[in-house]
Amino acid sequence: MATADYILFDCDGVLVDSEPLTQAVLQQNFARHGLMIKTEDIGRLFVGGTMEGAMKSARVLGAELPDDWLLQIHAEVYAVLDAQCEVIPGVPDLLDQLDRAGIGYATCSNGPMEKMQVTLGRCGLWDRFEGRIFSAHDCPAAKPAPDVYLKAAFHARVAPARCAVIEDSATGAKAGQAAGMTCFGYHADADPEKLQPFCDALFDNMADLPALLDLG
Repeated sequence: MATADYILFDCDGVLVDSEPLTQAVLQQNFARHGLMIKTEDIGRLFVGGTMEGAMKSARVLGAELPDDWLLQIHAEVYAVLDAQCEVIPGVPDLLDQLDRAGIGYATCSNGPMEKMQVTLGRCGLWDRFEGRIFSAHDCPAAKPAPDVYLKAAFHARVAPARCAVIEDSATGAKAGQAAGMTCFGYHADADPEKLQPFCDALFDNMADLPALLDLG
């Protein structure tokens, strides 16, 4: 793989280990509102999407969610993330290598900026990404639309073809592919078969990414 000029990281599940915590909160919340979902189905149904999408899907499945559910679930999720979220192993070392190589990077999430302030802040990454943190909430459409990735590339003045996307969900990988970017699928806790159709290569350890990026 050729070295990219700019690396665009998804946030949840790629930089910070927030997905299992968020899924547990969702499962418990839905149960309180009359919808029982197995743990494995929570990930299948909701990983990579937005809370707005989760709300619509849960209602279709029978959850009796109040109109202010988004405010409630965000508060519940943020409280857990602020207390328990940890950085994905190998990420700080990877960022150090990118810094030494002079390769820029950003993070692009379907989640709101407030959530990234919690997770990236707790994990010591907010300052490293400051000014290069992008939320699909500030774009016309969320992933799988390419908007948030194209916005980050435009902000950095880097052609999409010279960007590499790091994703852990098919939804995000579709967005990277639609943006015309090289996409690497991180599957330490994801299903590689779902990522494969939309990624140029797969890996399950952050220590393996420098070789894929030809960093030496």
